Amino acid sequence: MQQIGHWIDGAQVNGADRHADVYNPATGEVQAKVALATANDLDRAVEVAKAAQPAWAATNPQRRARVLMKFVDLLNRDMDKLAEALSREHGKTLPDAKGDVTRGLEVVEFCIGAPHHLKGEFTDSAGPGIDMYSMRQPLGVTAGITPFNFPAMIPMWMFAPAIACGNAFILKPSERDPSVPMMLAELMEEAGLPKGVLQVVNGDKVAVDAILDHPDIASVGFVGSTPIAAYIYERAAANGKRAQCFGGAKNHMIIMPDADMDQAADALVGAGYGAAGERCMAISVAVPVGDETADRLIEKLVPRIESLKVGPYTAGDDVDFGPVVTAAAKENILRLIQSGVDAGAELVVDGRDFKMQGYEDGFFVGAHLFDRVTKDMEIYQKEIFGPVLSCVRAQSYEEALGLAMDHEYGNGTAIFTRDGDAARDFAKRVNVGMVGVNVPIPVPLAYHTFGGWKKSMFGDLNQHGPDSFRFYTRTKTVTARWPSGIKEGGEFSIPLME
Repeated sequence: MQQIGHWIDGAQVNGADRHADVYNPATGEVQAKVALATANDLDRAVEVAKAAQPAWAATNPQRRARVLMKFVDLLNRDMDKLAEALSREHGKTLPDAKGDVTRGLEVVEFCIGAPHHLKGEFTDSAGPGIDMYSMRQPLGVTAGITPFNFPAMIPMWMFAPAIACGNAFILKPSERDPSVPMMLAELMEEAGLPKGVLQVVNGDKVAVDAILDHPDIASVGFVGSTPIAAYIYERAAANGKRAQCFGGAKNHMIIMPDADMDQAADALVGAGYGAAGERCMAISVAVPVGDETADRLIEKLVPRIESLKVGPYTAGDDVDFGPVVTAAAKENILRLIQSGVDAGAELVVDGRDFKMQGYEDGFFVGAHLFDRVTKDMEIYQKEIFGPVLSCVRAQSYEEALGLAMDHEYGNGTAIFTRDGDAARDFAKRVNVGMVGVNVPIPVPLAYHTFGGWKKSMFGDLNQHGPDSFRFYTRTKTVTARWPSGIKEGGEFSIPLME
């Protein structure tokens, strides 16, 4: 059986005698054992990172960018290998797995522009004989704690800008699908990154707490559930670390009466059921405005949802989505579905009895569609993270807008309409971090920033885009005077900028 350790100082090491099972979600079988780090394992990684970081920071940004350029080439070379490993451990289809890698690759491409993004500001003659300028300098040793649902994309969203800025980076990926992060670290070293600048420490809460408490780690990034995001943010801040922590979501899509209903239905099926709904930007709530709109939408949705094909990634292009990641995830999804039934929601498409022939022990969940869901129901309040779409009927635009605004999560939202005034008003007023207009999953491209509002995000700076270079650097401002003549006596006041 495959043994997955840690990537420390340019080599895979076994670590302490603590391990977790890594499953094949399609079969339910254990396919690997992954090491779970102790605080001592983390200490070792930090010491190596501390030793490697100063020389890397002293490497000019253009040369750092060249490593990332080579890394992009290697990602493209090994795309199929990475996607296969990702699908085998996560369960998502191969096209979806390639999309996972590609969206990470796009952020790496953005970070190749580090020489530009790291430029400071300069003011000539700010005062008599005085110039002022700023510089962006790396933090030192940084760390990221990443989730199971995007084991390639989110690690690259974190380590690419951190490394481009001159930091060392310690990655703690999900123990559920650890192979791809290890492969990424190997590829970075093949691209020319010095040993110790990027390291992977696999583990559970023990490793997380060791990261949060370590005095030599300057910043922590996190993506996961809201309760854990809040915990990590609070503990990191208490220990003087910079932190950006991204939590849960309940993304609403408003469908106006004038919307193209076929377009809206297609968007909902892709955004609601892709990757088995295990996306923080998945649309899990459809909000049609008016009962007539709702009836037309449900009529369009049902045949589309019922025709979705569920299966293992090995079935190729015939599969729309695969299993969920663990048996515990499947159990929680089914419990929430039952809570919706018990609360009186109308289960229009019921996938609870779905069985995959030959894969009876796999973690498959069929597609589900609820209608007439209300705000007090658990299936509306909680993030299900499964192939479940809830329809909440609104009687007016203002009511629909209020649903998105009143929910505790504020990650993403969308509106489908032909009315530019309604779309503009929605984009301006809704208190959600990422908004789509006739776009169901409004994940910004790499040169804009990604981040939610409310309980979907803790911290001040978003992921990727310009914010990533701000997060992984400190600004130093220099005031310099080179006087043409030196007067006797000291100067005891702040020089006036006249």
